[in-house]
Amino acid sequence: MYKWLIKPLLFSFDPERVHYFTTSLLRLILNIPVLSYIYRSHYKYESEKLQAKVFNILFKNPVGLAAGFDKNAEFYKEMSALGFGFIEIGTVTPKPQPGNPKKRLFRLKKDKALINRMGFNNKGLEAAVKALKNKGDIIIGGNIGKNKTTPNEKAVDDYEICFKALFDVVDYFVVNVSSPNTPDLRALQDKKPLLKILKRLQNLNLSKSSPKPILLKIAPDLNDSQLLDILEIVEDSKIAGIIATNTTIARENLKSDNQNETGGLSGQPLKHRSTEVIQFLKANAKSDFPIIGVGGIHSASDALEKFEAGASLVQLYTGFVYEGPKLVKDIKKAYSSHYA
Repeated sequence: MYKWLIKPLLFSFDPERVHYFTTSLLRLILNIPVLSYIYRSHYKYESEKLQAKVFNILFKNPVGLAAGFDKNAEFYKEMSALGFGFIEIGTVTPKPQPGNPKKRLFRLKKDKALINRMGFNNKGLEAAVKALKNKGDIIIGGNIGKNKTTPNEKAVDDYEICFKALFDVVDYFVVNVSSPNTPDLRALQDKKPLLKILKRLQNLNLSKSSPKPILLKIAPDLNDSQLLDILEIVEDSKIAGIIATNTTIARENLKSDNQNETGGLSGQPLKHRSTEVIQFLKANAKSDFPIIGVGGIHSASDALEKFEAGASLVQLYTGFVYEGPKLVKDIKKAYSSHYA
């Protein structure tokens, strides 16, 4: 029903407006008892076979919602009701910021892809903390970044501010230095500045009685030499793991007319490269650490491919937009069957 009726209707409107319309509509549905029961029952698929203990956190299932969908922690309860095992909010920056000028989100329908140049638009740290005060048992990841106006040499301070404020309301952290939509942000993936950020956060983390997992989200555009540097950084900083991968600036073999829009490309064209990165990290790591696989997952078999490559968990965004909420259920059923 979603793919043949609902999606064509939604895809006839501006994608950013549709995003907020559909999430608000979902909230309305879930607040009406009869509709909520029908909706939850239709997409529910839970089993003890789906449980996964990663980073010393027990996930009820290994399928998460990637950062960028719920930037301000406004819809995590509704998205959890669709069957996601965890929700990553953000990217959150210390101060609110509007992001880049609109139009900044584009569908590449022929490629089952999106291009975004959102630019870390969010309501800021204070709003996110307030929204997460009553999160209950929903597992939340806090994806953190720097404000656009903060120079790179002071970026570590922004990450520290976010870490301190969110510590009591999230279950794990993700350091985002790999978005292509904030000027010069990706320069922070270089070894020296990245180690500075991660070591500062890890020192703060280890001073706590119950430290939280810190993950690094990396770009798919890193070459093998840069990926080897990332592995050294993980070893040196002793962070918990990696999310592979963020959006790409590459534009190979696309069919859509608007393929040259500036921004990060996500969706099906990213599937092969994100899996390659996972495989490379697993093959070359000196010690084993968990990886969350994200990029181009549009089917249950795509998700299983990420698990087989070495991912412990997976996340959805663009695939969820194109395939609908049934995708979450399909992946969980396939995972339960494959790894039973």
